[in-house]
Amino acid sequence: MTGQIIAVLGATGAVGREILTCLEDRDLDIKEIRFLASANSAGTELEFRGKSYEVKEVHPNHFKDVNIAFFAAGGATSKEYAPIAVEAGAIVIDKSSVFRMDAKTPLIVPEVNASVLRDYLANLRPQSGGLVASPNCSTIQLVVILKPIADQFGLKRVVVSTYQSVSGAGQKGIDELSSQVIALFSQGQIEVKNLPHQIAFNCIPQIDSFLPNGYTKEELKVMEESRKIMGLSDLKMTVTAVRVPTFACHGESVNIETEKSIDPATVQVLLRASPGVIVYDNPDKSEYPLGIEAVGTDATYVGRIRRDDSVACGVNLWIVADNLRKGAALNAVQIAEIVAKERTQHPVQ
Repeated sequence: MTGQIIAVLGATGAVGREILTCLEDRDLDIKEIRFLASANSAGTELEFRGKSYEVKEVHPNHFKDVNIAFFAAGGATSKEYAPIAVEAGAIVIDKSSVFRMDAKTPLIVPEVNASVLRDYLANLRPQSGGLVASPNCSTIQLVVILKPIADQFGLKRVVVSTYQSVSGAGQKGIDELSSQVIALFSQGQIEVKNLPHQIAFNCIPQIDSFLPNGYTKEELKVMEESRKIMGLSDLKMTVTAVRVPTFACHGESVNIETEKSIDPATVQVLLRASPGVIVYDNPDKSEYPLGIEAVGTDATYVGRIRRDDSVACGVNLWIVADNLRKGAALNAVQIAEIVAKERTQHPVQ
């Protein structure tokens, strides 16, 4: 299989547009691309590799002959159209949370568990499609850092506090922060529409709705998805997810307790050799990962690596990544690249 036929569902949204940017930047062999969206966005013109394309209102027929379908249009749309696309023979790469914890659906971060994806593809029935889930944006940047540490030192307990930008809530989150900042500086009326409280110059310790145990759905996603991706079902882990008034990139403060003795210098060496990771850690010069420097980049950045003296074996660290790029679009495109390679080298008959 060469020259992929690609569909992008949700092409006009924040993640969909970033998928197009990632595809532009990389060398996936694309024979044909189809841009799909809801009726509200149908008719929009998008540029891709020097050509203009009209966005079509999604219809089951649009998945005929498609090799790889990116889904970035929300859970309800994925639930309705993913089975249709799979039945048509496409490998669906879904960004929603609908299928992530399904036991039969691989949940993939290529730097961490690409072998799971390859095994899944190898076991598909001839000529059949398949479904691959891409994790939550906060989960992706976290497990890229945790997995090498888990493999070398063992994980005993992980405590995570996230600092998530408004772009994690989509374009409506970006617009809300922007409009509130303008209103504050022009002495206008602050409007709260899409987030629980004013986000301008504020932090909100709630992302998604609350569960009976006091955690939010976002916090539960990070815990459950991290365990599944790393194959550590019994990992002790707790998360607090916070929305902060930044437009792009998520930060995470992570406290890690390990089974074996661990020291910051060894962690630095280990992570410098890990795929997709850049260690930026020079406290004497106030050098550490910043969201404003990570925007539009592919890497997961880590710094502030230091010993946790409150336990026998522990470290603290700070992680930053572009949530729209690595946390969503790039991860999906990396999955697609593996799919294309595996099906070219080992085509189903």
